[in-house]
Amino acid sequence: MGEQLEGELAMDRLTRAVYSVDASAYREMPMAVVMPKGHRDIEILVGFAREKGLSIIPRGAGTSLAGQVVGDGIVVDMSKYMNNILEINAKEKWVRVEPGVVLDKLNNQLREHGLFFSPETSTSNRCTIGGMVGNNSCGARSLVYGSTRDHLISSRIVLPNSQTIELGPLTEEEFHKKRKSNTAEADIYNYLWERYKDETLIEEVLEEYPEEEIRRRNNGYALDEVLNTNILNNSSNKTFNLSKLFAGSEGTLGIGVEFTLNLTPLPPDNKAIIAAHFNSLEESFDANLVALESSPYAIELMDNNILEAASRNISQKRNMFFISGSPKAVLIIEICEETMEEVETKMDYIINNLKSHNLGYAYTKVYKEDMKKVWELRKAGLGLLNNIPGSKKPVSVIEDTAVSPSKLSSYIQDLNAILDNHGLDCVYHA
Repeated sequence: MGEQLEGELAMDRLTRAVYSVDASAYREMPMAVVMPKGHRDIEILVGFAREKGLSIIPRGAGTSLAGQVVGDGIVVDMSKYMNNILEINAKEKWVRVEPGVVLDKLNNQLREHGLFFSPETSTSNRCTIGGMVGNNSCGARSLVYGSTRDHLISSRIVLPNSQTIELGPLTEEEFHKKRKSNTAEADIYNYLWERYKDETLIEEVLEEYPEEEIRRRNNGYALDEVLNTNILNNSSNKTFNLSKLFAGSEGTLGIGVEFTLNLTPLPPDNKAIIAAHFNSLEESFDANLVALESSPYAIELMDNNILEAASRNISQKRNMFFISGSPKAVLIIEICEETMEEVETKMDYIINNLKSHNLGYAYTKVYKEDMKKVWELRKAGLGLLNNIPGSKKPVSVIEDTAVSPSKLSSYIQDLNAILDNHGLDCVYHA
């Protein structure tokens, strides 16, 4: 296979060892590592793997916290060569990219057009678009912008039979036209049509899937996003788009080689942060519900474990200027409005609302350049935990759990009971 590839094939032990881990606690030595230079390399690789009965693990930056990009098959590093921004259409607000493009690199280039790709992850300076699609990533401002799936217009993917197809929005006429061709793509659409045209089945899926308010979804295939569309559900006005199913599939349905993404105008410059301090974690959960009533731009949690670790870090200790006393939890509540007068009005309303519910003991307002320091502290959270004294070190095992805010307090109580039973502690953030 190596002589057919335009990119690189590595089978030496050192390279394989480097790719045997991601940001999680998991480790598994791959058989080989491939750095493809284009989608033709992917087609060759998929054909080879199918013939030999091998698995393929697409990989971006390896920021996964649950072992998604480690395995004993062939790891495909999309970040080394397939990292080009192919086309920007500022007028229609979309961009076409290869999977290895880093989020911050993309947004730095889009800024001159007054646009950005809005799902902002805490690993934005290294995570790739392909990884974000595979994981359906969101970020601190998902309250406003949702997840990657919500902004994925189309995906060009290589199927297990090595065929490259384009998944995107389809009219009913286009959908049925695709069904008539003699291709693997036609098989996909025919299966969906024959299997899921049953309205009873659609109702069952929609009923059993998570509440619609939970946009951060990482628990299997997003069948509801496909079934609740105008082609398969007569009562829906949503456009059918199989890309929505591909998002969050973690490379199990195909390998993405190009993505077209919806872009969002840059937000107003008028922003500020309330750093609300609490005497317990449970109190912060109740406060979260109160703050959500005012439609903030973002809400993020840092518990005392992260704050104590930050106090032992020279660079991050300077970013703790907004901390008052010794809180068990801090909510970072960001407000963004058209004018600073509106920002101040909303901040005062939220603070007074928290006080009226006897939630919190300090409410620090943070403005302008100081806001960057607050978010730097939040983004440094996972790394800071390695500063915890003693031989025990934190392990990221539970990643991207999504719970309705109204159920969060009882969920954490149940989780703590399980941890207590095993003599374990947990750090809560995000």
